[in-house]
Amino acid sequence: MGSVNVRSGKLFIDFRYQGIRCREQTMLSDTQANRRKLQKLLNQIDADIRLGCFVYSECFPCSQKVNKFVKIDAIAKQHKAEILGKYELASNELQGIATIRFDDFAKEWYEENEVRWKESYKESIRLYLGSYLIPYFGDVSVDKITRPDILKYRASLVKPRANGKRLSADFINHVMTPLRMILNEAADRYEFKAQFQNIKQLRVEKRDVHPFSLDEVGRFLSVVRPEFVDYYKVRFFTGMRTSEIDGLKWKYVDFDRRIISIRETFVHGRMDTTKTIGSNRDIQMSSIVFEALCSQQNVTGECQFVFCNTVGNPLDKKNVRERIWKPALKAMDIDYRRPYETRHTTATLWLAAGEAPEWIARQMGHSTTKMLFEIYSRFVPNLTRQDGSAFEKLLKTNSDEGGEL
Repeated sequence: MGSVNVRSGKLFIDFRYQGIRCREQTMLSDTQANRRKLQKLLNQIDADIRLGCFVYSECFPCSQKVNKFVKIDAIAKQHKAEILGKYELASNELQGIATIRFDDFAKEWYEENEVRWKESYKESIRLYLGSYLIPYFGDVSVDKITRPDILKYRASLVKPRANGKRLSADFINHVMTPLRMILNEAADRYEFKAQFQNIKQLRVEKRDVHPFSLDEVGRFLSVVRPEFVDYYKVRFFTGMRTSEIDGLKWKYVDFDRRIISIRETFVHGRMDTTKTIGSNRDIQMSSIVFEALCSQQNVTGECQFVFCNTVGNPLDKKNVRERIWKPALKAMDIDYRRPYETRHTTATLWLAAGEAPEWIARQMGHSTTKMLFEIYSRFVPNLTRQDGSAFEKLLKTNSDEGGEL
């Protein structure tokens, strides 16, 4: 078997034929895609040589070595013509296409693609592969996985677990995504028919949102532990995601311009990039957020993170949910709501105040206003178009009427 190498930025293949070392230069740049193409060519050459059907002049018509193999090429052409009916099947078998195990190809696929993924996404893919896909498909050849096999596997995921719990349709769809990507890539690379076709995702029921009213926000802030009042003021009135506020550093807080820059997140115990490119954004501070951050600066201003534990590390979201969030809701005597409802609350309050949907979308990190109207329209009494001042008016009205935040 030969190898793919690079010279002066261009790829060439190196193999032995009839006892002669053959190096054939190409004009292909050194990329993973081009290396795959040439490796595929080497696999084909190796199979043809073993079948006695390799015609050098057909593969490299402009090569200086063509003249060395004129007689051998003639014999190879004749032999290839004689076994033409069986040639393709025999070639595929010799290239090992029928023996490429799913677990081996999945590992190769992961290594080729991980460079473009966030750390949190890598962890998710490793979970889907290691806990779900490889245990089921691992020893099966990629070209032998059929459409019924795929549907049968998905159906098995829908069934209740041993503990009685079920996987959500959304999670199952996420498990199936790398399976589709892996099988389609294998089919494209080794030229067999992809079986993951016309398989629609499971229907995911939209989770209803339960934003807080402005009065409920005031009640929440009155019962939550005092040291977390500023934290939740920022959450309720900026729309920041948990990972964004927990990863917020003082260097991203500009008091002069009254801007919070979202540039990093805290996910799975480590700092990471934002969820999407659009999530990189600058949030305008309303008066209540500005005052909350000024107050918080007196507490953690010497630390790296705006909101942190006693040793200066980012907050543990599970710990905050269990020890701070849930007890506050219980004190309010209301049913449980997810901490993510603080983000929904921000959107509904801005919309209800009459802020411009385009401005809200930018503040939230949405690429369009579509989500605003799809999710929050029923909470919006009117849609006048302003630029940020309307929310300040809403806060002032609440204050004038005796409300406390």
